[in-house]
Amino acid sequence: MRILTLKLTPLQFKEIEENAASKGISKEKYGVEALEFYNRWTNRNILANAFANASALVRASSMEINAEFDQLIE
Repeated sequence: MRILTLKLTPLQFKEIEENAASKGISKEKYGVEALEFYNRWTNRNILANAFANASALVRASSMEINAEFDQLIE
């Protein structure tokens, strides 16, 4: 395991203590869960942006193909 040191404001530390206590877990476990949650959220946002960029790249060619199909149908 690797060690990560954080500098927190007194308010941040107090909130972590209170939230961890309310969940019945240690501050360390609370921090690990919080970081895991944030990593999942960040990775989802990266993937969503990649899909949006890919969609924008193929939009023009998709419109051309749709126009060709329209001509064939008529």
